[in-house]
Amino acid sequence: MEKNLIELEENGQKLSPILPKHIKNYLIDIDGTVCDDIPNEEPERMPHAKVYPDALVTLNKWFDEGHIITFFTSRTEAHRTVTEQWLKDNNFKYHGLLMGKPRGGNYHWIDNHMVRATRYEGKFTDLVEKKVTAQVFED
Repeated sequence: MEKNLIELEENGQKLSPILPKHIKNYLIDIDGTVCDDIPNEEPERMPHAKVYPDALVTLNKWFDEGHIITFFTSRTEAHRTVTEQWLKDNNFKYHGLLMGKPRGGNYHWIDNHMVRATRYEGKFTDLVEKKVTAQVFED
C-alpha cells in the first residue's frame, strides 16, 4: 500500500500523502455487509457466519485490481482472532482489519480527504455513479 502513496507539499511543508485517483481505499464493514449480521454479544456464531458470495467475489476483484481493502468492524479486539480466522477460512483478500467501530449506525464521517459512502442494501456489485444529495459544511 505504501508504494502507492503520493507525497504532497504545500508552502514547503509536507501534507498527508494520498493515493492516486485510480486506487480506492475501501473501508468495509463485516457483519451484515459481507456475511450474516452477528452481534458482539453472540461471538460463538462468528466462526460459522454465512458469507455473502457476491461480496467475496467483488472485494477480491477490487483487491486484485490494486485497491486497498480494509475491514472496519464493530467487533471488539476480543473478537480479532476469530475474525481473522474467518476471513482466512473464507478466502477474503485484504490489507487491514480495524476493530472497534462505534456501534449503532447513523455514521457521519468528517475528514480532510475525499470521503464517499455507499450503504450496503443486500447486493455487492461494482459501484456506479449516481447524483445524490449530501450534507455539507456551509461556506
